[in-house]
Amino acid sequence: MRVRRALARAFWRVSRWRHVSTVRPESGAGVLVGAPHTSNWDFVLMLAIAWDLGLPVRYLGKDTLFRGPFGWLMRALGGIPVDRKDPAGLVDELVARAEAGERFYLVVTPEGTRSAGKYWKSGFLRIARRANLPITLGYVDRTTMTTGLGLTFVPTGEVAHDMGVVRAFYADKAGLRPERRTEPRLREEDEGDA
Repeated sequence: MRVRRALARAFWRVSRWRHVSTVRPESGAGVLVGAPHTSNWDFVLMLAIAWDLGLPVRYLGKDTLFRGPFGWLMRALGGIPVDRKDPAGLVDELVARAEAGERFYLVVTPEGTRSAGKYWKSGFLRIARRANLPITLGYVDRTTMTTGLGLTFVPTGEVAHDMGVVRAFYADKAGLRPERRTEPRLREEDEGDA
């Protein structure tokens, strides 16, 4: 852990980005949301944040990243492969890990892609609710060249309320490629309006 923290601090000294987390999760486990997710650099920034704060993290990544010569590295960095064509059971698996006492912060990028889309994926909220874990909102903001963790909350189970908290937090945040940003909204919210 000390090596990772030293690497992270060296990164922040040479980076044009500033790490300005205003919260540090203390529960030992939770869901860390990384947004807006508009560039591959988001991954590097989130790892540097977690390592600087000394947080044990795991992250979800498309299964193709875990093949080939660098698959071992993705796993060593805390990666959990996800088959996007058949993600059934992923939430159950992650909830089971939490219930079994595995202690880590799960980094999730609910946009699911670095391109603009219509909806966020709801897995982060479902995992947090089912495993009774807090959600910490992490961000990348190109307008201020800052990144960090900024708010921790416990989801209520009321999607409109919980997503209102998320939208309010990200309202003034712009990713590295702002044109690729997806507004924090779940498909369930629109289906509930119908």
